[in-house]
Amino acid sequence: MLAFILKRILWMIPTLIAISIVAFIIIQLPPGDYLTTVIAELTNQGGRVDPEQVLALRERYGLDQPIWVQYFTWISGIVLRGDFGQSFEWDRPVTALVMARLPMTMLISIGTLFVTWVVAFPIGLYSAVRQYSAGDYIATTIGFIGLAVPNFMIALVLMYIGFEYFGQSVGGLHSPQYVDAPWSFAKFLDLLAHLWVPIIVLGAAGTAALIRILRANLLDELHKPYVVAARARGVPERVMLVKYPLRVALNPFVSTIGWILPMLISGDIVVGRVLSLPTTGPLLLNALISQDMYLAGSIILIVSVLTVIGTLISDILLAWLDPRVRLNSV
Repeated sequence: MLAFILKRILWMIPTLIAISIVAFIIIQLPPGDYLTTVIAELTNQGGRVDPEQVLALRERYGLDQPIWVQYFTWISGIVLRGDFGQSFEWDRPVTALVMARLPMTMLISIGTLFVTWVVAFPIGLYSAVRQYSAGDYIATTIGFIGLAVPNFMIALVLMYIGFEYFGQSVGGLHSPQYVDAPWSFAKFLDLLAHLWVPIIVLGAAGTAALIRILRANLLDELHKPYVVAARARGVPERVMLVKYPLRVALNPFVSTIGWILPMLISGDIVVGRVLSLPTTGPLLLNALISQDMYLAGSIILIVSVLTVIGTLISDILLAWLDPRVRLNSV
């Protein structure tokens, strides 16, 4: 088991290096740079652009250097000093901008993951054990709806319901009177009152998918010879279900730790704009539009690190849960 974990940790290093290179190159692919975007906006507004000032800004931000020099300047600052660079658009350190939004992003992501598991597990289990029952058909129908309806549409519907029937302020994670207020118990309760909307919106598709995956995997296991043999030996149905097929069918739940984070971040980009959430999704979208390469690259890198760590945790849990994974990987 220790060799399995060390092997996975060693693979993280080249993976993160490759991710940082690819992310930086992709951000640089569109023609121009941040100053090109600023100049275009000033020109459209009828403003005058001083070529000497543009040249000075280009030298200040290092945009006159080759792409590989810009990359090594950025990545060396991260590795040696923990400095993610300066945001062009905000004129603030990237670390301060990201850390101001990362806690809320992680809170919503972890809350969504928890709710997804809590809802999907019993429904998927019931659908498999009671195949083709009325409850199975209802769960299947709701699952297909959750997969088919876009997240932003669910967000708009929930915003309307919250405002029309509950009198709750629409958008954001706080009521207007608590946005700039210091933290207190009342502000915490207000956060909880707003938190359910993004959690339900972001968790809808993931919950529906996990229900279908658990149902399919468990149904596949319930018809295998070892289950038939356990029933023939007189093992009680509930004990047999928990001890054998359910344990194997839980693999998708454990593996979601690795892929749920990028899915939530990508979904947060659209949902965050619709719900006006103070998370990293809208910040990343604005950085990509304005070609703020240090801010966009840093957010992508941080999300990638979280994804790789999540994948490592899911690999370890899978190896502990299913010995076949451990034996096939050593």
